[in-house]
Formats: sequence, structure tokens, C-alpha cells
Amino acid sequence: MASLNVGGLGEYLREQRRSAQLSLRQLADAAGVSNPYLSQIERGLRKPSAEVLQQVAKALRISAETLYVRAGILDAERDRDEVETRAVILADPTLNERQKQVLLQIYESFRKENGFGGTEDGAVEAVGPGPGVEAVGPGPGTQASAGTGGRPAERPGHEAGGDDNGPRRTAG
Repeated sequence: MASLNVGGLGEYLREQRRSAQLSLRQLADAAGVSNPYLSQIERGLRKPSAEVLQQVAKALRISAETLYVRAGILDAERDRDEVETRAVILADPTLNERQKQVLLQIYESFRKENGFGGTEDGAVEAVGPGPGVEAVGPGPGTQASAGTGGRPAERPGHEAGGDDNGPRRTAG
């Protein structure tokens, strides 16, 4: 695991908070962490978890991956492409939060399958679904459906899984 650069992270968080014109208390409330804990992070006295960084990033409306890099959780050079891909997915205004999280899970599963799996310290899990977000397949209006092996859903008016040997109803 990379060593945490909490001093630089704290300064960066303070800059972001001030540019967002938020008080320490306002940011702590928005991120769901205590005021003293956030103060200690800003002063470089505490090492926040990836989950806390994600909550703070969401409250500041910045990329969690940016904070992971600042904290030394993600290596900026080695993981630049991954960070950029995740940032693009998270910034896409045409996707809702659930869709973004499912897409990130799929992206990560492909990376693992290809031998470029997650980090050892749990940073990948932190960008997965949050509490109450269920990882499910494609949403309404998509072509693939569960149980079809990734094949397109049947068109309306066509029976799925039927064969020509069974009984048929005839008009009359």
C-alpha cells in the first residue's frame, strides 16, 4: 500500500472547501463526518479511509479519485488512465448515480479479468455502490436482459424460448 500523504491532502481539501465557500462545519455535515475529524484531516493529523474521502469528494462535488491520488491511495502515474476513465464515467450527466456505480463495477470486473485488478487497500471497493445501492443488471430500456446470456431481449410479439414441437393455438 502506498504511504499516505495526509499533509498535502489536508491542504488540498482546505483549498477545495474554501473555493466552494463552505465552512468546516458545513462540509462535515454534508460529508457525514464529524467536525473535529474533518479538522484533523485538514491539518494532516488523521489518515482518512477511502470511504471518507469519497464522502468528502461528493460533498465538494469533486472527483474521489483526485483525493485518492492526493492521499497516495492511487499512484498517479500507474493509475492515470483508470482514474481518467472513472472520472469521465462519474462526470457523465446523462447517467444517474446507480447507473454510474454499476458501470464502474463492470469496468472494474473487466480490469480484474484482464489482470489489472483493484488496489490492495480497498480503494476500488470504496468507489463501488454506496449504502442502499444494489448492483443489478441493465436498467429499463436496454437490450440485454438477465437470464438471456447477454443476448438481446425478445421483440414484442415473439415468444422467447419456444420451439416448433410444442402445441400451438389456432384461430377458430
